Order: sequence, then structure tokens, then C-alpha cells
Amino acid sequence: MSKTNIDEINRNIYDIKNKDEYDFKIKKGLTPEIIEEISKQKNDPEWMKEFRLKALEVYNKLELPTWGPDLSELNMEEIATYVRPKTGLSNSWEDVPEDIKNTFDKLGIPEAEKTSLAGVGAQYDSEVVYHSMKEDLIKQGVVYTDMETAVREYPELVKEHFMKCVPVHDHKFVALHGAVWSGGSFVYVPKGVKVDIPLQSYFRLNSPESGQFEHTLIIVDEGASLHFIEGCSAPKYNKVNLHAGCVELYVKDNAYLRYSTIENWSKNMLNLNTKKAIVGKNAKMDWVSGSFGSKISMLYPMSILNGENSKTEYTGISFAGAGQNLDNGFKVVHNATRYIKCCKRKINIKKWW
Repeated sequence: MSKTNIDEINRNIYDIKNKDEYDFKIKKGLTPEIIEEISKQKNDPEWMKEFRLKALEVYNKLELPTWGPDLSELNMEEIATYVRPKTGLSNSWEDVPEDIKNTFDKLGIPEAEKTSLAGVGAQYDSEVVYHSMKEDLIKQGVVYTDMETAVREYPELVKEHFMKCVPVHDHKFVALHGAVWSGGSFVYVPKGVKVDIPLQSYFRLNSPESGQFEHTLIIVDEGASLHFIEGCSAPKYNKVNLHAGCVELYVKDNAYLRYSTIENWSKNMLNLNTKKAIVGKNAKMDWVSGSFGSKISMLYPMSILNGENSKTEYTGISFAGAGQNLDNGFKVVHNATRYIKCCKRKINIKKWW
């Protein structure tokens, strides 16, 4: 196998940073009192507050993962798990504070929305600050909103799917996510609806010694299709930042989803993200992933092929320079019923591979 040496990627555009100004920042650490305060700040319904507290209990019982890079430098006592910027949610870029808007301008998000996207969500630290979607998709019944709005306005749909694809017992950082999640995107594409132009969410972490824990939940119903794009970045600091987001994708029978990600975190970031998809009969799940940042990355998207003739494909590229440890991969669970014709008999075989 040959090795090619190339210059470091120029991150100047991603290392722009604003003053660490915020409306509210939770104190560092991880206690039941902190979780209850986050829940209060988020105005959670009671069921979500209880979910968070139970997830914290699971977190405290689980050990650090041992299958990847050394994570001993992570000290949750030095991480603020919730930072609310000095702005609310807006559907107009003009209403977003100038410094935040300028950051997204330099990253090219508003321009991309104008030229090539059907909808955009932009998160800054722990909250989504901008969200929009084209009117024709709204008329077709497509839902694209931030997760907090989804919890309030689509409670039954959220309860049915939230952290069922990625259960809190999966590993310690999934449990952490369940306790402190904030922001993220919710998408529902109704049966038979084809979304021809991509939707995109962009997650920007600005505050030092903090974490970002966005939750993305996408449901592509029977016969529907969607391309969803996710982008992430943060400026460089001399202390650890943490990213432990969660992506849950449900691709129903005869549906199609492409999930594209570009992660360009700074070299002080620990990127401990978890992504899974459940794929139905005759459905297809495509992953396109680019990982070009972070000090440590542990990321292994998974497709669970539950339906007959379900398919998945993964295309990934990673770039690591000096001082980076990117442990990336892909997993597939073949869990569909298979039929074998033998001696004029049909034998039903179901196996967890």
C-alpha cells in the first residue's frame, strides 16, 4: 500500500471565532441538578426530563469505550454541556445577530440556501438560531424543524422514534447525549413524497470548554426519498471541546435516504458521534462521509438492514495530520428474512449476522 504525503488542510475559514458571549451557560460538570437545569432551560415536557435523568444514571454506570483511541484526557468536570446564544430561533437571516450571521456567511450557508438547498437549519453552540424550508415542501406535508419544536408539536412521532434506533445503553457517550442533548434537526417525509433538492443543517460550536450534543431524527416514510446534508465545524482553542451528537435515521419500505456529512472540527475537539439507520423492505440507505478535523474521532455509522432486499452503501474519506487520531469505519447488520429456493420448497431463514 502506498502512502501519499500532502500539505495540511487550510482551516483558516473554520478557525474564525466570535467572543464567548451567551445568554446562558450551564456550570461545568454533570450532576442530576445540572440535568434538571438544562431541562428547565429547554422547557422540556415531563417525559423528556425523566428520560434525561435516566440517561444520566446509565452514563454513570457505563465505562469509557475501550475499542478506540485513549479518551482519558476528557474530564466532564471541565465541560459545559449547554450554552444558549444571545438570540432565539428565526426564519430570516436578517434577524440573526450580526456576529453569528457573519460566521455563517463566511461558511457559505446563506449562499448555499439561495442556490442549491430546499431548506436550511443553522445551530450555534447549543441552539438552532435559523431555520427555513421552501413553501412547496410544506404543502406536500414535509416537516423540517429543530428538535425542540418537534418535541412540542409532534410528540407522538418523536416518542415513537427518539433514541429507539440508538438506545442509551449503546455506550457511555450515547447515554451522555441522552442526558444533555440540545438542538439538532427533525425531518419527516410523508409517504410517496420525493424531495429532489437537499435539506441541510449546519452545526457551529463557538464557546470554549463546552460540548455540542445535537440530535438529528429523520423519518423517510414508505416510497419517499430525501437527500440530507450535515456540516459541522468549530474554531481552535487550547482546551478540550466535546462533540457527542446522535443521528437516528428511519428509512421505511421502498424509501431512499442519502445522508451526507462533512465534519471539519478543530484539533482540540473530541468527536464522539453516533449514527445509525434502520432500513426497511426494498429500501436503500446511502452514507457519504468526510472527516477532516478533530483531535480524536470515534465514528462508525451503522445501517441495520431489517427489510427484505434492503440495501446500504457507504462512501467515506478521512484526512488526519499531525496530532490527530481519527478512528472511523462503517457497520452493517444483516437482519432481514432471506428466502432460498431448494428442491421446489421455499425455506424461510432469519438470521442476525
